[in-house]
Formats: sequence, C-alpha cells, structure tokens
Amino acid sequence: MSPATITLLVILAILIIGAVVLYFLGKKAQKKQAEQQEMLEANKQTVSMLIIDKKRMKIKDSGLPQMVIDQTPKLMRRSKLPIVKAKVGPQIMSLIGDEKIFDSIPVKKEVKAVVSGIYILDVKGLHGKTVVAPAKKKGFFKRALETAQEKAGAKPVK
Repeated sequence: MSPATITLLVILAILIIGAVVLYFLGKKAQKKQAEQQEMLEANKQTVSMLIIDKKRMKIKDSGLPQMVIDQTPKLMRRSKLPIVKAKVGPQIMSLIGDEKIFDSIPVKKEVKAVVSGIYILDVKGLHGKTVVAPAKKKGFFKRALETAQEKAGAKPVK
C-alpha cells in the first residue's frame, strides 16, 4: 500500500470515531435537556409582575444571585443572557427570560408570567391575552431593495 492510501485510511478512521463519539454525546445531552425541561414544567407557577427593563447582558453584570453565577459553567459566563428586571410583589428581581419569548416581553407593562424559579417560561397580558412581539423593523438595504423593485414594476421580495 502506498503512503497516501494509509494516510487516507487513518484520517477516515479518525473521522468515523469522531462521528460515533459525537453521536453518543448528543444523545446524552438530549436526555439531560429533557430531564431539565421536565423539572421546569414541574416547578412552574403563574405570577403577576411589572416588567421594568429587559436587556441581553453577561451573567456577572446581570444582578442575579451570586449562587446562580457560581453554578453556571465557565464558558457560559462569557455569553450574554436575556435578563428581565421585574417587580414581583413588593420586591424587584432579576429574572432570566426564555430565548423564544424574550422579544415578546413588553417593557413598562404589567403581565402574568409563567415562572420556574428565576426563569420566565411564558408571558401573557394581564387579561389573559397572549402578548405578541412587535413586528421587526426592516433594515436599510431591504427597504431600498423593495423601493427599487416597486419602481421597476417587479414584485417585492420578502
């Protein structure tokens, strides 16, 4: 066998081993996520709160309890989380919003939120209506492209 064939076989073997390892790690992470989601669902409760502010910020700047910051993995501490400051009852708290609903959380409004610990799972308006996120603004280039297409007589692309 030539050295090029041996090298290709070794690289192929390494790639196959890497794919198998990633497959099993993915299954393990999926089971862990399912357990965590189950725990969140078991501990959820509906709370009325006044949303004061919401931002994406690093966990150490967020105002969360020190115990929460200490329990987060080292890599996660550098990433930005969706943090919501809200008045729950008489006290002001910093909560973590779910990525899926963070944009639909209204600021300076009173809402009913489904909360599990310090994690906001869902937000509804005060009278039970689901809060809808405002329409996202179009960027400069998309607006310019649409106006150019309208002037040319073509249908605008969305």
